[in-house]
Amino acid sequence: MKLSILAASVCVARLTIHASAESISEKELANLEHWWSYNRSEAVYPSPEMAGSGDWEFAYNKAVEMVSQMTNEEKVNLTFGYTSETTSCGGMIPGVPDLGFEGMCFQDAGNGVRGTDMVNSYASGVHVGAAWNRQLAYDRAYYMGAEFKRKGANVHLGPVVGPVGRLATGGRNWEGFSSDPYLTGSLAAETISGLQKNVIACVKHFIANEQETNRNPPLRAPELYNQSVSSNLDDKAMHEVYLWPFYDAIKAGAGSVMASYNRINNSYACQNSKALNGLLKTELGFEGFVVSDWDAQHTGIASANAGLDMAMPDSVYWEDGLLEAVKNGTVSQERLDDMATRIVAAWYRFARFDDPGHGLPLSILEPHELVDARDPNSKSTIFQGAVEGHVLVKNVDSALPLKKPKFLSLFGYDGIAAEINNQGEGSLSLFSLGFLNTLQYENGTILDHDILMDVFLSSYSAGSTGPGVAYNGTLFTGGGSGSNTPAYIDAPFNAFTQKAYEDGTFLSWDFSTPEPLVNPASEACIVFINAMSTEGYDRPYLRDPYSDNLVESVADQCANTIVVIHNAGIRLVDEWIDHENVTAVIMAHLPGQDTGRALVEVMYGKQSPSGRLPYTVAKNESDYGSLLYPTRPEGDLDLYFPQSNFTEGVYIDYKSFIKRNVTPRYEFGYGLTYTTFDYSNLEIQTVTSNHSYLPPDDIVLEGGLASLWDILASVKVTVTNTGDVAAAEVAQLYVGIPHGPKKVLRGYGKQSIQPGESAEYVFDLTRRDLSTWDVITQNWVLQAGSYPVYVGKSVLDIQLTGKLEFTN
Repeated sequence: MKLSILAASVCVARLTIHASAESISEKELANLEHWWSYNRSEAVYPSPEMAGSGDWEFAYNKAVEMVSQMTNEEKVNLTFGYTSETTSCGGMIPGVPDLGFEGMCFQDAGNGVRGTDMVNSYASGVHVGAAWNRQLAYDRAYYMGAEFKRKGANVHLGPVVGPVGRLATGGRNWEGFSSDPYLTGSLAAETISGLQKNVIACVKHFIANEQETNRNPPLRAPELYNQSVSSNLDDKAMHEVYLWPFYDAIKAGAGSVMASYNRINNSYACQNSKALNGLLKTELGFEGFVVSDWDAQHTGIASANAGLDMAMPDSVYWEDGLLEAVKNGTVSQERLDDMATRIVAAWYRFARFDDPGHGLPLSILEPHELVDARDPNSKSTIFQGAVEGHVLVKNVDSALPLKKPKFLSLFGYDGIAAEINNQGEGSLSLFSLGFLNTLQYENGTILDHDILMDVFLSSYSAGSTGPGVAYNGTLFTGGGSGSNTPAYIDAPFNAFTQKAYEDGTFLSWDFSTPEPLVNPASEACIVFINAMSTEGYDRPYLRDPYSDNLVESVADQCANTIVVIHNAGIRLVDEWIDHENVTAVIMAHLPGQDTGRALVEVMYGKQSPSGRLPYTVAKNESDYGSLLYPTRPEGDLDLYFPQSNFTEGVYIDYKSFIKRNVTPRYEFGYGLTYTTFDYSNLEIQTVTSNHSYLPPDDIVLEGGLASLWDILASVKVTVTNTGDVAAAEVAQLYVGIPHGPKKVLRGYGKQSIQPGESAEYVFDLTRRDLSTWDVITQNWVLQAGSYPVYVGKSVLDIQLTGKLEFTN
């Protein structure tokens, strides 16, 4: 067969992300392209036109009126970006001033405005996920969106709901909220609602974008042949895991969605008609516009017809060819009109203001007008957002909270702020990408800009990574385009110094020695370590020997050793968690600029910790099985077309652990407080008698079939604070879906309860919550049978059980 001959001909260096251009002929490449890229993803055409229904009606009508007055040249100009010579917007599209359309500025990041001055650094996505607080997610988004607007950014590039967190070492997991689709979707909906009071939310990345390794062709070596990794998944996993949070996002009215870098069943996301035309614009009823991730467009006509509405940051395909394609009929006039209408309608509804990018100077190293985007009213939200993402996972004999210790010792590289918080040269400087605290590898190799760009732009050997630890300053955000710019960094050392001043505590510290000496007078020793993660590469490990040795060294000398980990995702602790002198551990995540103050607030008991893990912490790396590391090219056939097969289906994170009967160190939803809670009075009732197998209507609104959001059942429970201090409890509802995972999160609530008092938690269950995706009927179906109901403190710490019964 030709295939086997071809496979033999491309047996070259397998350890690199690319091979030399001479190792494969153009004919062989064409055969490989045909083999991998066609007929593996369903074709769905034509691209649905915007309906202008519901809350979109007024903006849609205005957009139709405006677009009808544009020439085709003006419409085409709306569909791809240009490089601004006056602003540092991440992307811009030109305006049509004669018609009142001023153009749009697109700007990162999902946790604050990136790469500029006079803005705040908010808690990152994983920190919001660990807080399990819907209202706080909304408030954070509201103030963030207002900052973007004051800076002249029309489009906020966030929130992130993909990656969901399939891989334990996924480089961008920290930008999203959780490895659970339900938790992610609920927080994304609140975030979008808050953002769009001021700007357009751009939900990313659509879809199945679960690894950074091979995420792109080697952009610094375009003559080479490698393609992006293909996420190969079935219809059920697509709907129940990866599409799930997008349902919530679209129902919340998202104005924009970003198509991702990866391929989906071997068709690039930006030209995958099944994903864009079928899932997003038809099934979910999406009314906004689809924009490519930056440089993720690989075709012209194909991407336009597949549902892509805008290419960023520019487009060699559409700039030279889209107008001609419309003229010759390969792209219809209706498709071009719809692209322009979707863009203008989103602008008109959410972000209609003049002078886009006015507060984002091209370089903050040049003289410029200071545009202060910060609102003093945001301070309490920024602070509380930082507080609530801290998760206390160990606390022996009430080691915490601290009570005015006379002698306190502080250790570890993460305790102090980075030495630099100043703009570097270029739009992709170490400053703008969040790497000023991550300047070296574990072996001491310096991370310079050139190395970072090679890794960031997929042009290094497969499996090459940047640092996995930020040795040069406390970790308050991850790296890449998802990083943000702090107004200041209140590092742990700063906050503990202030607290020592107030309490009369003597402080001893050593933030640089690998094996520091400990004064035996120390009442407590706090060790600060971190786990770095970033766009561009997947994490090299889930624990590092330098940090673990630091913890063990201090614990060997100090009977009351408390470990604080600023972790951008999962961090294993089993090297030292059972050490007799490790009395408390906090997973502090990525709190933003108020990191130190928030930590002191929790550690001194002014507020009880209330965070819960939004992922599963295993005992060993092997416990994650095939979901530990990203897929890398293996063998001959997929060397140039790397394949990632999602053979686990819907079983990721805690669903996988439960299915495989693997006991984690700390389960999903786990977290301690300074008090105790009792659960009682479980009530389960059905709300409607319509329990049909198929949804009872075919009306598609934003967020899919309208009836998917009908409430079918309600669960109530009473929680009583049986301890001595006030604290917030996160009650969690899990449901067993017949012929599916034993437990899936389907509700949660967070309430602060005073000692001796009780609170009622109510969880409404929608048709979607109780349905499964049927690949035969291509619909969400409600199965007849018994649905176990679990209410508790985590996925494994179940306090009350019951069941729902449905007959069709």
